[in-house]
Amino acid sequence: MRDFFQRTVNCPHCGTDTDLVIDGSQGSQEYFEDCSVCCNAIHVVITRNELLDKIQVSVDADDEQIF
Repeated sequence: MRDFFQRTVNCPHCGTDTDLVIDGSQGSQEYFEDCSVCCNAIHVVITRNELLDKIQVSVDADDEQIF
């Protein structure tokens, strides 16, 4: 599996394409990355599946709430 790769995602705030460098070597993780255009925080969730040898990347706005 490639542990380091680049992924282009859409900012959930302004819709601009943003390039993220993903480090999957640390397993599943979540962090915030600022959009280079609107400067709002993007919530990045990385889920590593060891059995299937895959990494899933999902992004959302930092102001979404889960009830």
